[in-house]
Amino acid sequence: MTIPTAATIGHAPSDGRNLTATIVNDLGHAIVTQSYRAGAPFPTEAELCERFNASRPVLREAVKMLTAKGLLVGRKRAGTIVQPEERWNLLDPDVLRWMLQRDFSIDLLIDFTDIRLAIEPRAATLASHSATGQQRARILAAIDRMIAADRGEEDALEADIAFHIAVLEASNNRFLRQFTDLTETTLRFSIRRTNQYKGVPRASSRDHKRVADAIVEGKATLAGERMYELIHDALALLLVAGNHPLRP
Repeated sequence: MTIPTAATIGHAPSDGRNLTATIVNDLGHAIVTQSYRAGAPFPTEAELCERFNASRPVLREAVKMLTAKGLLVGRKRAGTIVQPEERWNLLDPDVLRWMLQRDFSIDLLIDFTDIRLAIEPRAATLASHSATGQQRARILAAIDRMIAADRGEEDALEADIAFHIAVLEASNNRFLRQFTDLTETTLRFSIRRTNQYKGVPRASSRDHKRVADAIVEGKATLAGERMYELIHDALALLLVAGNHPLRP
């Protein structure tokens, strides 16, 4: 197996932070795409330092970061071992991004859309109650971008993502807001798929505006219900495409 080194990817060995990030990305992607098998020994520190033309402190920091993501574990006598998927931190945006870069799995998108169904309607409900004027303005600005995308004047994907991120942030719940990076990572993959299954070039700005209007007007129950409908419809498309029965 060939993994890029610092020389082939254009990072100088002295650029410690960039090189650490590169090593984390390359090794994380290799683990998640199963270039390294779970339970199998990981290359030694000396081998990886040579492969990436990296110092031991830089390499150790990268391994430490991968361990924190649940991909690796150090064991006495056995050295560093690759962890099975059930031990990975699936809520880590990097881990999820690497998983989405594997062979396409509709089941992965279904699982994450289920999570969104549990989170985003509540975020919309809270936003209608506690969003600041600036936060409401960001939600409406995202809707304006979606409408502009209908005219070919904006990037439809970026506008759609901006709306969902704005709602999560406007919930003003410190835990819900932690899902913004994770949501953005997944939506970059899932929106195109659900639009494709629906046979449309972009998501409906009208349906998203109905959610935004309820939030801005302070109609908490309605905001949650409309966001639920929006995500549940996307889930139904994925379930049908994956030959799964519909869910309540």
